[in-house]
Amino acid sequence: MTTFATYQHAFPNARLTRKSNGVLEVKFHTHGEKLVFDGHTHEQFVALFHAIGEDRENRAVILTGSGEAFMDAISPEGFDFFSPTGFDKILREGRKVLSNILDIEVPMITALNGPVLLHSEYALLTDIVLATSETVFQDKPHFEFGIVPGDGVHILWPEVIGSIRGRYFLLTRQILDAQTAKDWGVVNEIVPADTLLSRAHEIADGIAALPPLTSRYTRIALTQRLKRLMDEGVGYGLALEGISAAQVAHTLAQQ
Repeated sequence: MTTFATYQHAFPNARLTRKSNGVLEVKFHTHGEKLVFDGHTHEQFVALFHAIGEDRENRAVILTGSGEAFMDAISPEGFDFFSPTGFDKILREGRKVLSNILDIEVPMITALNGPVLLHSEYALLTDIVLATSETVFQDKPHFEFGIVPGDGVHILWPEVIGSIRGRYFLLTRQILDAQTAKDWGVVNEIVPADTLLSRAHEIADGIAALPPLTSRYTRIALTQRLKRLMDEGVGYGLALEGISAAQVAHTLAQQ
């Protein structure tokens, strides 16, 4: 069985702390500041969520960010979108990271400390989403890179906010403010920034106080539909993303 000590300090871009009641807080960061997502974190987070899911001492999980954003910056470092072997790695990691989140068999809370401009699917796969008034949502980098948003957002946004709204959100790179996101069912609560984590821990502590199998099996029950949807659509979506990346590579090579 995986123990907390074996992975607590194993991930350079995630600071992990756990209370005696089993509430695990995962704070994304780059050198202690807001996370800059790149190919290395893409690979790293596959193992991160797997380790969390394998630790039976975790009773609830809180995801949050550092600085003024949950996730709003991306670097091409460590990514290879433009070769078959490079995108094969991205496809595998893209599938595994989402399945590993869904394989965490305890309730999950996301505390969004600011903008979410990429990988919003991480938050949408958790059970409770808290935000501040500074939180905004957008799918920004896919179209900026010229590639299909096929990494799970194409499934989850139409599922969460409705088919027409979800497709519009992705196709127009719409920016959703926190209140609109709450009205549309993306966010459960909007709380002041200085109480965001305390509110997340308050909810998590209540969950951790439940009988272990009750909270664990409730998460399992609540995620069955999402598992089916992701299993059906993520591989295909990432394959389409890869084809569009190949076209971008071909265009760049001709310039």
